[in-house]
Amino acid sequence: MNGPTPPLPVALDLRCARHTLQLQADHSVWWAATGTLFVADVHLGKDERFRRLGVPVPLGPTQDTLDRLAGACAVRSVRRLVVLGDLLHARGSATEALGRRWLQWLDARPDLEVVLVRGNHDRQSGDPPPAWRVQVVGEGEPLDGLRLCHEPPEPQAALPASGFALAGHVHPGVRLSGRGGDRLRLPCFIHGPARLVLPAFGSFTGLHLMAPHPVERRVAVCEGRLVAV
Repeated sequence: MNGPTPPLPVALDLRCARHTLQLQADHSVWWAATGTLFVADVHLGKDERFRRLGVPVPLGPTQDTLDRLAGACAVRSVRRLVVLGDLLHARGSATEALGRRWLQWLDARPDLEVVLVRGNHDRQSGDPPPAWRVQVVGEGEPLDGLRLCHEPPEPQAALPASGFALAGHVHPGVRLSGRGGDRLRLPCFIHGPARLVLPAFGSFTGLHLMAPHPVERRVAVCEGRLVAV
C-alpha cells in the first residue's frame, strides 16, 4: 500500500554557478549566504495608473504587493533586496501617496539595501525619487559571478564567461493539464545552465506561457507550493 503523498515544497535549492540559491513559493529567490533576496517585476502603482486612465480595476494590488514583500523579508534575515527590473509601472507612478507607503515600508527596515536593475518600465517611468533610497544599476550588473538582468539572455547549454544571469521581464507561466481535461495557468521559474528567470512578483501582472527549452526546466508556483514541471 502506498503511503501518503509528501507535501510539495515551499522552497527549492538550486545550484547557480558556484552559488546555492533557493527558489521560493512567494516568487522570490533567496541567497542565504549574502542575505540577498531577489524579486522581479514588482510594478508598483499599476492599479493607480489604470484607474487614472478610466479602467475600473480594484483597489489594493500595490498595497498587497508591498505587504507580500514585507512578508518575504520578515521570514528571512534580508540585508539586501535586488529588484530585477520594473519596480514602478509607468511614468507618474511615483505619486506622493505611493512614496509615503514606500517610505513607511522602507523605514521599518532601516538596514535594508535596495538595488534596482533598470527595466523597460523603469526607463519609461524614470528612476525612483532620491528619497526612496534605491540604488539603480544597469542591465548585466555583475555580482560575485552572477549577472543582474531584467531581460533574460538566450538559453545556453553551458555557463557563459559573462556569468550566470538572473532576470525577469517576461512574467513566465506554464499551463498544466489534468486527466479530465482541466487546464491551469501558473506562474513559474525557468532555470538552466546559464540563466534563472523569475516569475513576476507584483500582484497585478499577467503571465506569458513559455514553451520549454531542451536545456532548461520549469518550476511552477501553485497555492504557495513549488511544482517541478
